[in-house]
Amino acid sequence: MKYSVAFRIWHWVNAVVVLGLLGTVFLRKTFLSWRDNSQLILQKLDAMSIAITEDQAVSLAKAIRAGMWEWHIILGYALAILLLYRVYLYFFDKREKEKFSSLSLHKKGVQLSYYLLYAVLGFMALSGLTMHFHSELGLSKEVAHSIKEVHEFVFNYVWIFVVLHIIGVVVADNTEEKGLISTMINGETNKIS
Repeated sequence: MKYSVAFRIWHWVNAVVVLGLLGTVFLRKTFLSWRDNSQLILQKLDAMSIAITEDQAVSLAKAIRAGMWEWHIILGYALAILLLYRVYLYFFDKREKEKFSSLSLHKKGVQLSYYLLYAVLGFMALSGLTMHFHSELGLSKEVAHSIKEVHEFVFNYVWIFVVLHIIGVVVADNTEEKGLISTMINGETNKIS
């Protein structure tokens, strides 16, 4: 299969954005966790005979990761735009598409996993924008928090998909679909014997 330039650009920009979002979530849950870092701040300042309240330590810990979290928001906007562009490509990209009915059972499963991914990414973008603009939308902090919990739970599908996608592409490129990776880079199928 030959991929159009527009689709290949979308694919790689989308990969960078999704990996960036994954990276910010990873940092938030590990090195930049406000819970862990607020305790570290309290301990280190106490060792220097500087007393602050737990709320002050939490405020400092959240301030440390604020810049990283701004990147999460910016990447979230980018994801929303990329999803709209993907919908455009689906309907207007001139490359020949294989009919779903003609695909093997395996390729049908792969195709369905992409549709599920697009739905999940659409939900992630929409729920992220809803949380970010909850005040403007007239939603309470409690509602925004409930949306956040679902947002974080659904994000697990993205982690799983990315890992399985990378493994699947590497396996396919080394077995029945040789040249798959180079096709996604240069658009041409390399015939490797």
